[in-house]
Amino acid sequence: MQAISSALTKEGKSIGFVPTMGYLHSGHMSLVQKSKAENSVTVVSIFVNPTQFGPNEDLSKYPRDFKKDESLLNEAGVDFVFYPESSEIYPDGFETFVVQEKISSRLEGEFRPTHFRGVTTIVSILFNAVKPHRAYFGQKDAQQCAVLNRMVKDLAIDLEMIICPIVREPDGLAMSSRNVYLSETERQDALVLSRSLKLASELISGGETSVSKIKENATSLYAKVESASLDYFEIVEFDSCQSAEKLGKGKKYFILVACRIGKTRLIDNYLIQV
Repeated sequence: MQAISSALTKEGKSIGFVPTMGYLHSGHMSLVQKSKAENSVTVVSIFVNPTQFGPNEDLSKYPRDFKKDESLLNEAGVDFVFYPESSEIYPDGFETFVVQEKISSRLEGEFRPTHFRGVTTIVSILFNAVKPHRAYFGQKDAQQCAVLNRMVKDLAIDLEMIICPIVREPDGLAMSSRNVYLSETERQDALVLSRSLKLASELISGGETSVSKIKENATSLYAKVESASLDYFEIVEFDSCQSAEKLGKGKKYFILVACRIGKTRLIDNYLIQV
């Protein structure tokens, strides 16, 4: 992969990169299309990264279908699929990790303490393998995007980060590879995430600036959904992911939610400007 990328760069070609864990859906493919529109060559990686899963999380059950993924990427006209083995990424004796300190310690970091260490490490390795000029990530993982933006800036990694909008199902559910875990009833219950975000957004559009009031109204929806167990519902500053208490005019914020529907943990968010 490194040799291919070096040769392409010497030819004056720009490389767009979409890192994924596979089991691709329309959200992933929107990143692919964006990369293809903006670069000479598009590389997509497929790697289910073990270091970002906690000990009791779904690494072994995480959905995989490489043949289907490969077919979708061929149809989309992707130039290269980078599909490494775990032993290539983490060879015997591997002991170096990349840690972003502040943003990664909150929210997802509180519920999944080793998660972001795994994310920043694998993305650093992939960046060194693919050597892209631009890298494409989905806004659904908003805190991850903030963590990686900070990492790229702090470590002076020579590429442009492109964050693309969330792709949703027609009923509002954010597309996720984990949606396949949901039963038919849970699939309907999962709509509480987008409903709560929409309610919070409408309150803000109506002039409400008190975060506690917005959260109180939005989180009340979860009490009506038996299968729902809310991890957090937070309104945070756009770049730092620091919790806000009162919304300031002209500022951008993320409304972030993480919730278990049955045994499936889902995340979603809205980006708003006051």
